[in-house]
Amino acid sequence: MEMIQIEELKFDKDGLIPAIVTDADSGKVLTLAYMNRESLAISLEKKLTCFWSRSRQELWLKGETSGNYQHIVSITADCDADALLVKVHKDGPACHLGTDSCFSRPLLPDEEQREDSFTLNTLYELLLSRKQELPEGSYTSYLFRKGLDKILKKVGEECTEVIIAGKGGDRAETVYETADLAYHVLVMMAELGISPEEIRKELASRHIIDHKVKQEKMV
Repeated sequence: MEMIQIEELKFDKDGLIPAIVTDADSGKVLTLAYMNRESLAISLEKKLTCFWSRSRQELWLKGETSGNYQHIVSITADCDADALLVKVHKDGPACHLGTDSCFSRPLLPDEEQREDSFTLNTLYELLLSRKQELPEGSYTSYLFRKGLDKILKKVGEECTEVIIAGKGGDRAETVYETADLAYHVLVMMAELGISPEEIRKELASRHIIDHKVKQEKMV
């Protein structure tokens, strides 16, 4: 791949260039922001996304106040050198609303979306929107209105239901109750501001440790 220098990039009349930020693992588009020469230089130096805030007219290091840093994997210019694709590993939600991606309001629904495209991340994003909007008649809204103690109580109750179903050897019932538990755990995570990505990283770190231990035992 041919390398490009900052001097070759085409910034607009305001000295800005659009930066499309995607998740390096899933490829999901996280946000669209803008960089100027200074913020791009900072991004390259720190390996963290830094943008130019058009509304505040100042540099903006993503995660500096929220802790949701975006660790840069690569930056690639498009064929016209007037837009950037930034692949990152993120420490938390990309959107200031707490959602995994800023792109969460469909204008044209995906008609090809199938049941098997459902993920825990999409459910988590839905829970965050319920927390933000608190629509009437929603059980999720009810839990968020009641607060953490109520949510934790439900998590405890669902844990018990999973144990009973598992002990009884009823596979279908165990799947059903485990789904209930997973849902309530995600509600708890949304209430506490814990993202699925944080859990994934924790599990990944344990896998690495476990792998090292196995290697040591083989020596």
